[in-house]
Amino acid sequence: MAVTSLVMVTAPTSAETLTGSGYEAADPNQPQLRVTDLSATRGDGVFETIGVMDCHVQSLTSHLHRLAASAAILDLPGPRLDVWRAAVEHALDRADPAPELSAKLVLSRGEEGSRRCTGWVRVAPAPDMSRARADGVRVLTLDRGYRSDVAETAPWLLQGAKYTSYAVNMAALRYARRHGADDVIFISSDGAVLEGPTASVLLRIGNTLVTPGTDQSILPGTTQDRAFRYAENAGLATQARRVEAAELATAEHLWLCSSVRLCAAVRELDGRELTWDRRLTADLLSWLRTTHD
Repeated sequence: MAVTSLVMVTAPTSAETLTGSGYEAADPNQPQLRVTDLSATRGDGVFETIGVMDCHVQSLTSHLHRLAASAAILDLPGPRLDVWRAAVEHALDRADPAPELSAKLVLSRGEEGSRRCTGWVRVAPAPDMSRARADGVRVLTLDRGYRSDVAETAPWLLQGAKYTSYAVNMAALRYARRHGADDVIFISSDGAVLEGPTASVLLRIGNTLVTPGTDQSILPGTTQDRAFRYAENAGLATQARRVEAAELATAEHLWLCSSVRLCAAVRELDGRELTWDRRLTADLLSWLRTTHD
């Protein structure tokens, strides 16, 4: 067993010939990627990061379907989802068990000129999210620089795909930290709430949990989807719709949801303290940790 495990997916899409299982274990401490791979040189690929809680993979089917949807937006060949599923399970079998792990799946367009995609699954210990879960996070709202309908008006901008070029998202997080915050919520130029750099936005408004709709040029949230199932079991209504920026400050509660963090209450927004329900947040966290698919 290894603290970190790596599995290279040798037939990640329909474009490669499938021989054997379509994946093989690799040494995570040795180089595996050529410098001409397009994921490295151009960020031309898609990925998923999946939380593994107490040896249970969270929403694997949903993540695999989202990987395929992202690949379609980038005009990549269709991923072999059965191979990817088996590769994830093999990588988990090879990793040291731990209360929380992170599985990262990457599908690249591959080495330049090869017409063969590259894929891999890496399982490693998850970052410690206990403080954000227990104490909440401080958030800045930042202008994303485009309208909420950009996915329809400019599909070449790849909104709604989880692609490997995350430089803008990471720059936003660095900006927030330089200004005393922990995270970011992006706002469109026409005033709609979008998402965080690595998270979905969830609000409680009355007896309804609300999230920005995926027609607002954002990524479908797998953890947010499970939060909606929590709401339904708790007798709360759910709604995916356009959320105006002003609603963030007036909602009863506000959370960021993501696969590894699960959920974190927003306790400060643009320097203004928000109230938040610790018991409700704890119940939601328990649901997200123990409800796997």
